[in-house]
Amino acid sequence: MKLTSQAAALALTLFAAAAGANVAHAADLPTFKLEMNDGKLNPARIEVPAGQRIKIEVHNIGKGAAEFESVQLRKEKVLAPGADSFVVIAPLDPGEYKFFDDFHQSAQGVIVAK
Repeated sequence: MKLTSQAAALALTLFAAAAGANVAHAADLPTFKLEMNDGKLNPARIEVPAGQRIKIEVHNIGKGAAEFESVQLRKEKVLAPGADSFVVIAPLDPGEYKFFDDFHQSAQGVIVAK
């Protein structure tokens, strides 16, 4: 299938608009910060509102790699030393959801939805 230059430009424009909408939408979410530092989590307990999407900004301030992981939430995010990223989490029912640093298994945390 051969795309004309106009069709290709339209496809790129639509893709860029969709990507921009997702980024803008994530920017509007309640946001919580998490620092990972060579096996230490700060904070290790994050209280969030139940029933709404949230964003957790993850900052690896350690000297080694870190991985935000939650089996319950089906989320993983690997960060190089000094890297910043985020995860968006679907609306949660009230309760507790465990997460950990997969590179430092003793670093355990919990997200508490209220």
